Amino acid sequence: MRIALYQPDIPQNTGTILRLAACLGLGVDIIEPAGFALSDRALRRAGMDYLDRADFTRHIDFDHFDTARRAGAGRLVVLTTHAETAYTDFRFAANDNLLFGRESAGVPDTVHAAADARLAVPIAAGLRSLNVAVACAMVVGEALRQTGGFPQWPNSEGEEPQ
Repeated sequence: MRIALYQPDIPQNTGTILRLAACLGLGVDIIEPAGFALSDRALRRAGMDYLDRADFTRHIDFDHFDTARRAGAGRLVVLTTHAETAYTDFRFAANDNLLFGRESAGVPDTVHAAADARLAVPIAAGLRSLNVAVACAMVVGEALRQTGGFPQWPNSEGEEPQ
């Protein structure tokens, strides 16, 4: 399973998602252009020392990402406020690619059209959306629960992380 970020706007969210992915042993695909320099200090501040443990790949655009994704045969699952299916009603697979849109605009119609599934996080009426890092953590948690993909706990030496 991988997390994909479509043209992220906010370095703090990207750093938080990279930290989440590192802690859960997931890879991240960053689809450019990003709204900030990926070497931005804010990205490092949010990701802290976890960025050195993050497995992330940069793609120059969606087409390059999609070509790489198709080679791995995983489904493209887009999280969007424009979906009719809640993520809790979906059956995730271990090789899914969970794509989260840019904070300011989501994803374009071409990305929606390429999706194998479009899912939403249910929220209260009258509100627009959750923070992308929060939504990512919720969805990834459910996907890993369903697929048994959480890291072993405690670790193989019998110790809990510090």
